Amino acid sequence: MSRKLLRRTRGSVDWVAVGKRVRELRGFDLTQADFARRIGVSQSYLSAIELGRNEAGAEVLLSISREFGRSIEWLLTGEG
Repeated sequence: MSRKLLRRTRGSVDWVAVGKRVRELRGFDLTQADFARRIGVSQSYLSAIELGRNEAGAEVLLSISREFGRSIEWLLTGEG
């Protein structure tokens, strides 16, 4: 099954969109290395999340939510 098809599947998470929201949240003030350090992951892992190549696990999403004051719902769906 292609990635595009997986993203369209009902109930699945669009990890490319999640990565774009993480990148948006990081903004221009923080480097990937600084953002990654604040949430407890490596810069390369954060890069893969931002590009939609890796799924962000629950612990990572929770760390981002707590550190940057955005809901997990927003990170996953863009709503809320």
